[in-house]
Amino acid sequence: MNNLPIDVLLTQPVPEAIDAELLSAYQVHRLYEHDDPQRLLDAVGPRIRAVVTGGAKGLGNALMDQLPALEIIAISGIGTDAVDLVHAAERGIQVTTTPGVLTADVADLAMGLIISTLRRLGEGERLVREGLWGTVNLPLARKVSGSALGIVGLGAVGKAIARRAAAFDMRIAYHARHEQPASGYRYEADLLALARSVDVLVVAASADGGQVLITADVLDALGPQGYLINVARGKLVDEQALVEALRERRIAGAGLDVFVDEPYVPPALRDLNQVSLQPHRGSATLQTRLEMGRMVLDNLAACFRGDAPPNRVIDL
Repeated sequence: MNNLPIDVLLTQPVPEAIDAELLSAYQVHRLYEHDDPQRLLDAVGPRIRAVVTGGAKGLGNALMDQLPALEIIAISGIGTDAVDLVHAAERGIQVTTTPGVLTADVADLAMGLIISTLRRLGEGERLVREGLWGTVNLPLARKVSGSALGIVGLGAVGKAIARRAAAFDMRIAYHARHEQPASGYRYEADLLALARSVDVLVVAASADGGQVLITADVLDALGPQGYLINVARGKLVDEQALVEALRERRIAGAGLDVFVDEPYVPPALRDLNQVSLQPHRGSATLQTRLEMGRMVLDNLAACFRGDAPPNRVIDL
């Protein structure tokens, strides 16, 4: 009987309590701590049976193929766009996620970005911190309550954003693959038409398809009084078109938690006052990350018991 510990590759940090449980059950190798990740992979890659990663980071095919013993990719998150599911299935590798637990946090952050961007909270804070209050007059902000909100993608996160927006008396419409009459919100099959009809456009769609949704045409439809908020994936937005629209004031502002090539953020976005920025923190609360981590542990344990992981996204 083989009593050697199971080798697990960790691509990014996890909460201390989850880290401790991983260490108690597995031989953990921290890819993110190595100055020479390839040297680590050369040494332990053939023994790795599990990878724990995040939704945005995922696991590329080049790295996956350096792990011949890999049995499971345990994603702490809900996005699978950074993992080639077909390739994983061909290899017989389970892929799991942590659904349901991060919905509230992402929706909360979306509302935070809406308020921060429209009310220009970042500019106000910088003015106070720099001792300029009383010497510099900020432009008047945009009222949040009563604004028209368009949501791109009415999944769990989109619905949670809508519920929060309703408390601000926002008028809610949405664009999605299919109409959802039971939602009670106005459906718009044409994304351009939705953008033209709202003050704030929030991207909450799945990125599994990988296609750009927010193009230059959508931004032009949103118009010089409109705001874009993105809490989904950076690649859903044409980032260069967004930069140009902001520079030329063809839209009023943007609140962004995600970017195309994270952690790189285009300098123009960092320099523009009408942009609120976050470092992909949608699910970054202790409570939610602990719950996500426990689901990762459950998925790993099931896999190595020989059971189907409870949160698998493909059936092998």
